[in-house]
Amino acid sequence: MITITITIMGTRTATVRMHTDISSLLQLIWLASPALPIGGFSYSEGLESAIEHGWVHDEASAADWLADQLHLSQARGDMAVVAQALSAWTQHDTHEGTARLHELNTWVLTTRESFEMRLQTEQMGRSLLDWLRNQGTAPASALTLCTQLPPTYPLVMALALSLAKAPADQALQAFAFGWAENMTQAAIKSVPLGQSSGQRILARLAQEIPQAVAHAMQLPNDERQAFCPMLAIASARHETQYSRLFRS
Repeated sequence: MITITITIMGTRTATVRMHTDISSLLQLIWLASPALPIGGFSYSEGLESAIEHGWVHDEASAADWLADQLHLSQARGDMAVVAQALSAWTQHDTHEGTARLHELNTWVLTTRESFEMRLQTEQMGRSLLDWLRNQGTAPASALTLCTQLPPTYPLVMALALSLAKAPADQALQAFAFGWAENMTQAAIKSVPLGQSSGQRILARLAQEIPQAVAHAMQLPNDERQAFCPMLAIASARHETQYSRLFRS
């Protein structure tokens, strides 16, 4: 058993006891790290455009934007895909498992509402697949299946998370925190904000991630969705934005 005391902004808030094996915990931390060489740091997911148009302009508006994105886009879309793909990867060498993974991957591709959103999920999927090949821990059959798809980021991340053999809720928390840390860094660079503001935003997102994870895990297949029009508009506008720091 691992006991962790969570402290946010100097205040002890909770003691969490986890039954995760230490190697699984370290694998989840590794996969959530911005140092993972998959290019997540190079995308703002519409945030830079939102700043350009004045929708995001300070710490409070940046925190609200990212919290809304967490619950309205991530939890109902990609996080739900990861939750469902985790179990599918355990039976990827069966007809049912293969069909399910193809279905989830196709859903991700068809729900990208801008060119840069599709570019991001395809590029990060390929990069993470290369990383898994270099690690040498994924089954050859799983890597072959990914190559044939071609894979999206949520699908390959679900494969990587499944190899950690951690409980599904903790795997999703790692996925969500990795997203939150990358997006917080994007806000720090482009609003711009100081490091303390960034830490307060990250603290808020960390508090809201468990609720988003619970929502993602209980969504049935026919209620998964990616309808988030303001985010899509911001992303589409970012593609032709004159001056930008982030990839489009």
